[in-house]
Amino acid sequence: MGPNKEFMVVFLLLGPMVFITLTIHGWDFYQQNIDIESVKTDDDDGMWGWDYSPTNSHTHNSKHNETLNSNIFIRHFLFVFAAPKYSEQQRLRKELLRKHCAGVNQSLVNNVDMKNFVVDDKNGIIYCYIPKVACTNWKRTLIALRHDEPYPDPMSFEHNWRINVYLLVLQAKLKHYTKFLFVRDPFVRLISAYRDKMQHYDQYFYQGYVRAILQLYKKQYNLPTNVTLARKTGVQPSFYNFIQYIVDPRTERNAPFEPHWRQMFRLCHPCLVNYDFVGHQETLQEDAQELLKILKLEDDIKFPPSYENMASTDSVKDWFQSVPLKDRRKLYKLYEKDFQLFGYRRPTELLDE
Repeated sequence: MGPNKEFMVVFLLLGPMVFITLTIHGWDFYQQNIDIESVKTDDDDGMWGWDYSPTNSHTHNSKHNETLNSNIFIRHFLFVFAAPKYSEQQRLRKELLRKHCAGVNQSLVNNVDMKNFVVDDKNGIIYCYIPKVACTNWKRTLIALRHDEPYPDPMSFEHNWRINVYLLVLQAKLKHYTKFLFVRDPFVRLISAYRDKMQHYDQYFYQGYVRAILQLYKKQYNLPTNVTLARKTGVQPSFYNFIQYIVDPRTERNAPFEPHWRQMFRLCHPCLVNYDFVGHQETLQEDAQELLKILKLEDDIKFPPSYENMASTDSVKDWFQSVPLKDRRKLYKLYEKDFQLFGYRRPTELLDE
């Protein structure tokens, strides 16, 4: 049989399979008649600040819907039939999540807080950002992809990050888009949060957290009300004061943890969202390069180099010297799920003295 005939046989055999698979995977999105209206953004095919509301499919935005649906349909076809090759490390990270999340009902995703989820419709990406885990550089990268300019200031888009997504659209995008997050050793992340928000605080963190921590755990009451004066006088809580605040049962009873020290699993819900890629701060540059290659965007953008602010075991131990063993163990219990889900070892040098 000649090569042309062999090709025709393969085409005739695979063609119907391709069509059927494409139809099955795409129909669930096509059957939704959703009107998409931008709120808080200057462009009209959106990445930031979308508000989704159900309307008649024959509204003025129906043409935009059809284009968006087609893009998702095509992207999913390419993903199914040209599936990216993940590294062994990625396979192990996702396998660990499946192991620890076994038995969790993923339909509960409807009820979770999606404030940390960023959707890029142009490139079919969903990113869950975790403060103190390279999120500024990932925001820069995604904004640059969206606006075709190198690494703009993500703070200028900050008011657009919180996304109110209509449920059916959210479900379809969670199924079809490439979803990723980056995580970090939980205790190292806390050290970073302390340095950034307790030592180098702004007005918001001074008024909302620093003053309360100093009053509660350092018994300092006559404190400046102005952040500038507070900085000049060197007012700041110790690292132990910060840990006291976190492990105090009253803290989480009164309100959820502030996102900079909130548990990572509470921000990104890895047992409810089936992530395609799990990056680590400890291997940031390698993971970023692999992810951009998987997304087929490695030629469009380079992840900006960054100082990873890594901490060795010895330096972490130095930070925790002032923290009593009982409080270290309380702290670990609060973040134990983060350690387990994302494959970080239990810090025995801090907990088993």
